[in-house]
Amino acid sequence: MSTPVVRVPLTFGRIVIIGGGCYGSWYAQQLTRATRAGAIHANEVVVVDRDPACRVATMLHEGHYDGLPIRLDVAEWDDYIASWLGQEGRALSNDAMVPSPLMPHLCLDWLMARARARWPDRLPRVEALRQAPPTPWQRASPDGRHYVSFATWMCPVNCIEPRRCPHTRGVRDWSMPPFMQQFVQDNPDLHGPIIFHCSHRTHGVGMIDAAAIADADRQLAMWGAAGPCAVLVGTVSHCHGALGVLAID
Repeated sequence: MSTPVVRVPLTFGRIVIIGGGCYGSWYAQQLTRATRAGAIHANEVVVVDRDPACRVATMLHEGHYDGLPIRLDVAEWDDYIASWLGQEGRALSNDAMVPSPLMPHLCLDWLMARARARWPDRLPRVEALRQAPPTPWQRASPDGRHYVSFATWMCPVNCIEPRRCPHTRGVRDWSMPPFMQQFVQDNPDLHGPIIFHCSHRTHGVGMIDAAAIADADRQLAMWGAAGPCAVLVGTVSHCHGALGVLAID
């Protein structure tokens, strides 16, 4: 007789979902299903949106998330992240962020705000990449951010980026984190990289560990204390990413 497999649920302190619209409401629904299935346990799930009448608020009122310890915090994303990650004495080791596919580069913005507070006279800023990344698709934006993808097709929002790509039907032999490592090696004027990797956890929901975001600030403080630096920062999955160079004189 085979021994039954005992599945241990993923355990989190706080899960923060960015946005309470179509994406955020879907993520909250998937986390509800994962909780009911015993695949995940969280002490609290916080959805952050500046609109008190967002879709999550409506679905909360209608009871769609029963069983999930969820609440809506009405706030600007940047303000909430600064408060959450900056709480003195709060352990972030079991916290995670669920980013929205269409959100700004919030992790880079947070690092920028921290750098400006730490070195107000050194003018920390985002600079454009000096050369375009060699990915199949890439676009520079006017604010210095650069968006990259290994896909030249439209990917579904619930793709978990499995080892075999659902679109090509072949083995996925690409991944943004090692690509960023190689890009920095090929551009020795850059420090880093600082990688915020959004990876699939359960039921189609990808997350970034909050501890990784806080650790990046400590690493940036070390590089900046040693002198001028330009650091490649990326919020990425295996297939897609938002990049930026945080420069400190």
